[in-house]
Amino acid sequence: MAEIINMPKLGFDMAEGVLVRWVKNVGEAINKGDVLAEIETDKATVEVESAVSGVVLQHLVDPGTSVPVNDPIAVVGAAGEKVEGASAKNAEPKTEAGSQPAASPAVASAPEPAPASAAATTPEPASPASGASSDLKASPLARKVARDKGVDLGAVVGTGPGGRIVRRDIDAALAGSTPNVQRSTTPETRSAPGTFSAADETVQTTKLRQAIGRRLVESKTTIPHFYVTHEYKMEALMDLRKQLNSYLPDGEKLSVNDFILKAVALSLREFPNLNATLNGDKIIRKGGVNVGVAVTVPGGLMTVVVKDTDQKPLRQISSEVKTMAARARDGKVKPEDVDGSTFSTSNLGMYDVEDFIAIINPPEAAILAISSAREVPVVSGGQVVPGWRMKATISVDHRVSDGAEAAQFMQALAKYLEEPVRMLV
Repeated sequence: MAEIINMPKLGFDMAEGVLVRWVKNVGEAINKGDVLAEIETDKATVEVESAVSGVVLQHLVDPGTSVPVNDPIAVVGAAGEKVEGASAKNAEPKTEAGSQPAASPAVASAPEPAPASAAATTPEPASPASGASSDLKASPLARKVARDKGVDLGAVVGTGPGGRIVRRDIDAALAGSTPNVQRSTTPETRSAPGTFSAADETVQTTKLRQAIGRRLVESKTTIPHFYVTHEYKMEALMDLRKQLNSYLPDGEKLSVNDFILKAVALSLREFPNLNATLNGDKIIRKGGVNVGVAVTVPGGLMTVVVKDTDQKPLRQISSEVKTMAARARDGKVKPEDVDGSTFSTSNLGMYDVEDFIAIINPPEAAILAISSAREVPVVSGGQVVPGWRMKATISVDHRVSDGAEAAQFMQALAKYLEEPVRMLV
């Protein structure tokens, strides 16, 4: 029996996703767990896996289309199977404004070759009439309409993900409501840092940057933050790390951050109130300790999540963070990479940062900002000697906790960072 594949909900605040491209075309066989399509959410470009095995019978939306969560995007079933109306109820395809909807699954018969707009996995070359070069980011539908209407894509401002030109941009250009100038430069194509231009530059913000702005404005205006800073002695951790890394191959060496994640997770066991979410007048203490790690990606930040961090050895934590961070930077995160964090960390240690604070990532109750481990002059036994020190600052929701509990958490964290062998037993 044919099954409807819906737009997945990836995170509590996701309302819609943009279908970037189809990985499997109509008529192709697909196994359960195979990647069917790529979608872009507020957080990242994510691969959507098929929940069933069979043949792709129908695409219900075109690439470049914004689709609400839980709305149908495709039909998968047996080869030659006719899709019955009962199986495809509510499967009204979502399309860009002004485009024709895909055929209803209720009248679909045996699979047929996908239309060019649905089957294309890379942008089609621009025709001479469009005047656009092949490196322009535009949906196949937008390219087709531009070609048919004689619109120069190079003069259209893209409002889709990452400055991508979509159908509504072509319609706006035809209506004269879009400035007939060169398209805005996105963060991915703008000048390199340190390159100054005398001319003003208009930068189209990405969906990720817009989402970061919305969430952090919400956080700072609705959550009463307070902050506690502690300085940690890092000599023992630096020595242990050096010793352990001498036994590990290059690709598996441990970072200071790996130790910090483990220490944070073990400390949260002792302070479940900080591993929590506020729900109305109730505090929900999470059963699992899932520590989020802020990762820099093109156009913003993304938090990848190490599930059950308190239960995993250092090498596994290190491996998972490396793998997920690489997927995030490549725009290929999996849904489980970015969902389910119960406490977040933000580490700027690699940038020689002495101290900073971070904004809480809703709906969590706290976040830890980690600065650089630095060799500095310290007083020991009345003498000034060199020593390794690192500052960290916790930001806490005052509705959930208070200063005393946060300070005790930071002391518990010192127990693991300053005696790191505790994390190995």
